[in-house]
Amino acid sequence: MTASPTPAPRSGSSLPGPGLLGLGLAANFFDTLGIGSFATTTSVLKLGKITEDENIPGTLNVGHLIPTMLEAGLFLSVIQVEMLTLVSMIVAGGLGAWFGAGLVVRWPRRTVQRAMALALLFTAAVITLRQTGIFPQGGNAAGLAGVSLVVAVLANALIGALMSLGIGNYAPCMAVIYSLGVSPRVAFPIMAGSAAIMMPAAAIRFWKSGRFDRRVSLGLAVGGIPGVLIAVYIVKELPVKALLWLVVGVLLYTAATLWSSSKADTSAAA
Repeated sequence: MTASPTPAPRSGSSLPGPGLLGLGLAANFFDTLGIGSFATTTSVLKLGKITEDENIPGTLNVGHLIPTMLEAGLFLSVIQVEMLTLVSMIVAGGLGAWFGAGLVVRWPRRTVQRAMALALLFTAAVITLRQTGIFPQGGNAAGLAGVSLVVAVLANALIGALMSLGIGNYAPCMAVIYSLGVSPRVAFPIMAGSAAIMMPAAAIRFWKSGRFDRRVSLGLAVGGIPGVLIAVYIVKELPVKALLWLVVGVLLYTAATLWSSSKADTSAAA
């Protein structure tokens, strides 16, 4: 039986530079506009070799926590959502994130790399289906009931667990609630509210394990706050269809790089 890996120390103690602050600002700016921050940040951290691969999931959950909670608060203050749908999906997502993070913090580097690669492929597939119109574009409902609500709650619990791998919840959550007839406008507070509960649940696990990069997380948090505020109060809307195709390309390349790195680690260990 393979022993559980010893938790890596929280890397770095210096303050983040302009590059990390800019990454936090850009990722959370586009997150507020619906692109999501996890998959794009994963690509930058991996391709830029900014931190160790096994620390990426924890760095995302810790670093994007405060901007995401701010984003959720702003959305919930201006968009009305049926309360049962909102609360049940948020609670389910938080429970999924708690148990999912509890597994990920025990995984060795190679397993994390391959799981992140698969998660990025999944995200790229969901974005592609949205872009091509295969996924429904949403309805007019402000909430769900009955079987539809049960499906949404179970799906959000699974999404919360996957969020611990850095998959992010926006793309899959949007796909689920659009397909069940929820209004696109109502989708944003549900997604942001779910993330605001999922991320603290996961972040606590990663913080205790030490599996995150302190300097990078601080840069994402500090830079992310103005990114959210700019998106909400200044830009508000932006045509992002072409940008999403670029995101898909970057995610596919990053997934291939992570998988290749996991194979290289296997060869080195042999």
